Amino acid sequence: MISNGTVQPLSRKVYEQLLALLGTEGYAPDVRLPSEQMLAQRFAVSRPVLRQALFRLRTEGYIYSRKGSGSFVRAPIALAPAIALDPLHSIPDVRHFLEFRCVMEGEIAALAAARITAPEIAEIDQLRVAIDSALAAGKSAIEEDIALHTAFARMSGNRFFALTLAAVAEQTRFSIRLTRELSIRPVFDRHAEVAQEHAAITAAIASGNAEAARQTMTAHLRGGIKRLFGQ
Repeated sequence: MISNGTVQPLSRKVYEQLLALLGTEGYAPDVRLPSEQMLAQRFAVSRPVLRQALFRLRTEGYIYSRKGSGSFVRAPIALAPAIALDPLHSIPDVRHFLEFRCVMEGEIAALAAARITAPEIAEIDQLRVAIDSALAAGKSAIEEDIALHTAFARMSGNRFFALTLAAVAEQTRFSIRLTRELSIRPVFDRHAEVAQEHAAITAAIASGNAEAARQTMTAHLRGGIKRLFGQ
């Protein structure tokens, strides 16, 4: 039998990671959760640890069970009004948005470094490579870029970060497009620089170095400001 001193911290971490997933793509209301075996492998924990996390989610009303069918995501009883964020209207708007991302995503990266699991390390590396492959194929790679940053938010274990990034997805797309269109730097140099920044972020998060993760993410987003404004 595993002692409570071992099980409780791990189950709490899995609980937080699962909670961050609820409501995101693949985890919509009334969607069946992956099997216990798949979830245990994803979070690199034993099934008893996973079951404690699922029990807490069930007790708090985030998921429900159907006999013989597994666990399902429960629809919120009362949804809070969605945050309505205006589109970016001007160049100053884009700068302010990137400054906002610097603060928020720096903390996302730091938390992800502290909480990431082995399977998630492989996932973010695959997402990073997907960006490089898309750019090499002449594609915009905007959706791949957003997918990587969304994964960081999910791996932070805080669902509010994931929800906030989802809420500003359109602003993110616009800012990436504008940065590319207005940047005077050669495309190859710009792509190489961004690839190096993404590699540094994923390496820092994978190593569990929260401060390095925060710094590399902030440097990446400030790099976007520099690429657009030259300062």
